[in-house]
Amino acid sequence: MTSPPLDRVDTLSALHSELDSLRSELDSLRADFGALADRAAVAELIDRYITLLDTQDDHGFDPAWPATVFTPDCRLEFPVGAVEGRDQAAAFHHDRKSRFARTHHLAANYGIHVSGDTARVRVHLIASHVHHEDGPDPDGRFDIGGYSEGEAVRTPGGWRLHRWRFRLLWSDGAGPRPGPDPRELRSSQPRPRHPKGR
Repeated sequence: MTSPPLDRVDTLSALHSELDSLRSELDSLRADFGALADRAAVAELIDRYITLLDTQDDHGFDPAWPATVFTPDCRLEFPVGAVEGRDQAAAFHHDRKSRFARTHHLAANYGIHVSGDTARVRVHLIASHVHHEDGPDPDGRFDIGGYSEGEAVRTPGGWRLHRWRFRLLWSDGAGPRPGPDPRELRSSQPRPRHPKGR
């Protein structure tokens, strides 16, 4: 049996090397795609929650919606109270939202860091709350701004929030009644500056 010509051996060796390089590149692309898919799924989870803050009761009280957002053992922290466990989340959110006629929440500047089946998140939030006609400021607004930090985990049903904490940085207008005095909510924030002469 004769050996293949040297130029053919070189060609086969080059092809094997190129194939190994392509396999490595494909593995890297798969990993990148997986990371992007996870990040997109976590962002969609946050968007779903922020939207539900405003729409959760469009058709009356809905005790089922938290299952689409939170883990059963979630912990949620806000300036107006805390929730331990998903079973309490719907009633808590419904009670806080019902203090206003309408609300509008916006989220931006998502920081999402995925590591395996866990993701750390930080999101900037701004929200407007329109008072009831018989509220502290009829048809007026209570506006807030701050950020939320938390942790999402991968579950068989998709990504869910395990921890979520909202930090209030500023507020404007009369706060909810009943509820904390707006001055208490704003005690740690700097007061707005007014131009001289005002």
